[in-house]
Amino acid sequence: MPAPPAASPAAPIVDDIAGLRRILARSQVIAVVGLSAQWHRPSYFAAKYMQDHGYRIVPVNPNYAEVLGEKCYPSVAAIPEAVDIVDCFRKPDDIVPIAREAVAKGARVLWLQLGIRNGEAERIAADAGLDVVVDRCVKIEHARILGGLNFAGVNTGVISARRAGS
Repeated sequence: MPAPPAASPAAPIVDDIAGLRRILARSQVIAVVGLSAQWHRPSYFAAKYMQDHGYRIVPVNPNYAEVLGEKCYPSVAAIPEAVDIVDCFRKPDDIVPIAREAVAKGARVLWLQLGIRNGEAERIAADAGLDVVVDRCVKIEHARILGGLNFAGVNTGVISARRAGS
């Protein structure tokens, strides 16, 4: 009787400073899946921070026409331009089809935000040659590795203690 197929190894995850720095330095266009137009949502904070640091943000959310001054698309597949990073603010159960779209789009990176892990999606992306980042915030990693953290924490510019006109 033949041996059962070996379980596929866990997808390689980029989880080191050099790998994260490489991803952030070579990327320019970030498709943010699940980007909210509500300023107080984590997806908005992260996307605004990255936009303010020179990245082109492509919102992916079928509920909006525009977010952060950019046209919003209903899916990664609907984006007419190339993207470097597909940054996911969706629950883990929603990630597999997004991973497939990222592969089909030719993205370089599948980035799963804090609290998001999906082994099948990670393997789909890794098997197609994408870098995979899991359970990390792109804004926090950018600030930590490439600058933007100060003694008080992450400076997003969204909330300020300064009075208007100061």
